[in-house]
Amino acid sequence: MLRFVVSDRGKTIEQGIDIVFMTRDPAEHHQLVIAAGRPADLTFSTINQISFRVDSLQSLRELHERLQREPGVKTLGPVTHGNAVSLYFQDPEGNRVECLIDTPWHVPQPYRIPVDLSQSDEAILAKIEKDARATPGFKPMEEWKAEIARKIAAATTAP
Repeated sequence: MLRFVVSDRGKTIEQGIDIVFMTRDPAEHHQLVIAAGRPADLTFSTINQISFRVDSLQSLRELHERLQREPGVKTLGPVTHGNAVSLYFQDPEGNRVECLIDTPWHVPQPYRIPVDLSQSDEAILAKIEKDARATPGFKPMEEWKAEIARKIAAATTAP
């Protein structure tokens, strides 16, 4: 589904719990690590969501198609947050997973508008940009990143 491969597995040194390391990048030993031990009577997921970047809208389309055929997976639909196009789904254990591509725009969050992945890349991005620009607080992502960098610098140099 997400095309991770197991890069290592074993037991944790401290508790002897089964642990699995997974990656989609040969330059990274692991990008996701899962350990056994969720209590059987837990009625909620302790993970709000796990997010992964993908390389294109086409990858999101292909993933969306595959997920609809995957038993036990519930797709929650493609949306935009203005700053990204995201595909959400719940895995068979109910964990929410987000696969996304970035956009060059920022809008204040939360912001969520459905996206029709059957449209062309150009049509999708044009609609996202139009809606984002109409949102109070819109700015190019580079401007937002510069503002955040200044805030981080100020916070780390303050006494």
